[in-house]
Amino acid sequence: MNRIELLITTENAGQRLDRALRDAAPDLSRAALQKAVLAGHCLVDGLPASRPDAKTRPGQRVVLQLPRAESALTAEEGHLELLWRDADLVVCNKPAGLTVHPCPSCPEHTLVQRLLGRFPQLAQLDGLRPGIVHRLDKDTSGLLLVALTEPSRLALSAAFARREVRKEYLALVSGLPPERGECREALGRHPTAKIKMAVLPEARGGKPAHTAWTRLWHTPDKRVSLLAVRIHTGRTHQIRVHLAHLGHPLLGDRLYAPAPVRDLAPRQMLHAWRLAFTHPGSGEEMRFACPPPEDMPLAALAACRRMRRLVITGNPGSGKSALTGRLAVQGLPTVSADALVADLYAPGGEAAAWLERRCGGKVLAKDGGVDKTVLLAAMRADPLLRRDVEETVHALVRIAIENFWREQEAAGAPLAVAEVPLYFECGWQNIFSPKPLSVGVHCPLPRRLRRIMDSRGWSEEKAAALEAWQWPEARKEAACDLLVDNSGPPEALENAARALSAELERIGRDEEAAQRRRLEELWR
Repeated sequence: MNRIELLITTENAGQRLDRALRDAAPDLSRAALQKAVLAGHCLVDGLPASRPDAKTRPGQRVVLQLPRAESALTAEEGHLELLWRDADLVVCNKPAGLTVHPCPSCPEHTLVQRLLGRFPQLAQLDGLRPGIVHRLDKDTSGLLLVALTEPSRLALSAAFARREVRKEYLALVSGLPPERGECREALGRHPTAKIKMAVLPEARGGKPAHTAWTRLWHTPDKRVSLLAVRIHTGRTHQIRVHLAHLGHPLLGDRLYAPAPVRDLAPRQMLHAWRLAFTHPGSGEEMRFACPPPEDMPLAALAACRRMRRLVITGNPGSGKSALTGRLAVQGLPTVSADALVADLYAPGGEAAAWLERRCGGKVLAKDGGVDKTVLLAAMRADPLLRRDVEETVHALVRIAIENFWREQEAAGAPLAVAEVPLYFECGWQNIFSPKPLSVGVHCPLPRRLRRIMDSRGWSEEKAAALEAWQWPEARKEAACDLLVDNSGPPEALENAARALSAELERIGRDEEAAQRRRLEELWR
């Protein structure tokens, strides 16, 4: 519609000129009509009228000649993934990295210019954002609704203003938020960093904002979670700011996440997943869903890939050290609880110093180290001493093992091995996080006792006493995740070590495949 003619009657007399024109041309926005009047395109009784707020009188003849819209935008070729299109609107899947509309920092190569290349009728709409009724940040992917006509734009903009359009996002965040939650903190422009938004009281310019979420998934170690986020208001950066404020910033967010979280993904892990609205023309309820691009599940799976922690355990003489040594030959970093204890008992060691205070030097050798034979006899005679020694030494060993694993993971090791004879007896199967995979080494009791007495010179009584302090062999092996048989000759253990490495690789592949299936089921 380029020309509007109307006669002012007694029914519409007294109205503002722009309102009378709006009633005559409901497909046009009042702002566009005001702009045309101010530009001198309106005649009242043949004379120019330049005041949109002028009161109309009965009998007046009003003619508005609208200039033909000339878009300052240049249409561009480019990929568009369309989920819906009709005469009124388009629903598209915006890729991450694409700006929605031109701005001073990005005057071209935007989604709007691609849309203009596919839908030239958008050139009839005013401004640099023709048809855009809401927006997504450049690095946010997902569903975007675009109006193709002015009536549709007005109707959809009004629906957004009335909060009748339902938008839901997928967000990959740091940490483990509650299963359900919300944030109602007001948001405003950051007081010092102008490109950022911030939680800001309404008294200081903040505007009401409401974000709610449901947790859909988390990594086994609970370091990263996937949320379905519903926004009830549409403030700039709303999801990013609210979640960062709660201590759960988005992975990859260059503005609001600390460096360790920022570096977990190539862009902010936010995807507009679901969209529901009433069609402005037909009144039909429209619902759309769109799975995230591959970078989001890849980032989630990468967050699952922690260094594998492996515990080798078993009863005395089973061959724990032999298996650990063969894994070390394969290039795996290893640590031995027995070796850590030896360091603690050595002259100047923490346990030696503590035992000197606890026992008055009775269990120390001349060099200041612990005399293990004397200590063992004292522990067998005094259950309270045994308890104190175990609690103190085990705590020191546990800390050393945790530090070893942490250092190896920081160094990028895919797997690190700790040989821990009393892993289950100490209750450590429920202590470490992430939880290690436990491997038990099996060897029949008679053969184990013979090995101990032959290799260490222990008496049968001493070997039996140490055996009695541990879980029964069957119970310990039943608690292990995997078993390695060491009842054969030494060369058989070499093959078993290689088989164990292959089994660990298979377990890793299966775990990742299972996690991928779980993620894909969420947005299927």
